Amino acid sequence: MPQAIRSCGSVQSIIPDLWGDYFITHHPCSDETEAPWMRERDEELREEEELTEALKRVYDADSANDGLYEVSLRFRLLREKGYSVTSDVFSKFKDEGGSFSTTLTEDVKGLLSLYNAAYLGTHGETILDEAISFTRTHLTSMVHDLNPPMATLVSLALETPLRRSIKRLFARHYISIYQEEPTRNDKILELAKLDFHILQSLHRSKLMIIIDRWWKDLALTKTLSFARDRAVVAYYWILGVYYEPQFSRARVMTTKIVLITSILDDIYDDYSTLEESQLLTDAIQRWDFEAVDQLPEYLKDFFLKLLFAVREFETELAAEEKFRIFYLKEASLF
Repeated sequence: MPQAIRSCGSVQSIIPDLWGDYFITHHPCSDETEAPWMRERDEELREEEELTEALKRVYDADSANDGLYEVSLRFRLLREKGYSVTSDVFSKFKDEGGSFSTTLTEDVKGLLSLYNAAYLGTHGETILDEAISFTRTHLTSMVHDLNPPMATLVSLALETPLRRSIKRLFARHYISIYQEEPTRNDKILELAKLDFHILQSLHRSKLMIIIDRWWKDLALTKTLSFARDRAVVAYYWILGVYYEPQFSRARVMTTKIVLITSILDDIYDDYSTLEESQLLTDAIQRWDFEAVDQLPEYLKDFFLKLLFAVREFETELAAEEKFRIFYLKEASLF
């Protein structure tokens, strides 16, 4: 038991929640007053968007004479949207020896574009593996000699490639960079800011509901004082899976599952004896409320709340969605 100290049926808490009640008590005055007009303006700006049509035109256009930046950007945008684009489009940037041409190092913007595009490669696309190695080496060597905003963009990409980044976090960084661009599109910049603030407000409200109306009522970290209290961290982790507004219900439910799973992990790793772990495993495999009788006192409350939580998930799902509960139960057995 490396982290928790067991004594007389209780343990010392590992680390308190760093966020405390911030997301319960913190209500920015602008949230409720600004949200209506922000949404109206957001919808107004979105009426000018023609992204689907634009991507179709890009896909159909002849890109044979395009440079490294344009070819890489086209490749990344189309692959991200599911278009079938061959990685052979990068072959023309290789020299006679089969390596990427050193002349490409004079085009920092193109190198960065290729670097981000290459991370959309699939298994066996060696040209994209080579592209990552080539661009990372040269971007790393030149980053300290670049001027803003390119230096900032390269640093961000080298830390976390665009494809692997948390999109909303990167968007927050890029808004600050883009607004300094002399050729920026002010409507796109306004839309980006509105979209960010609206979604941030949604995340804040959902997180408050999770903590105040579910996590605190569940009170598992009180009965199991050794368990991690990490509601904010769990929600943020799920944002890396899906952040879009339409997935709000899935985000809330998955956050709850992660929280329960983290406590289960703490029980097995930090507190329970081998015998107690086996008893809990057997009870979960039975998935029966009556199995609670075989558990030690300190695990009974957790087991019952685990079952009640899954039952709650089931009631929230539509009839055609309830099959997912079967897979959730199956996953909990392992």
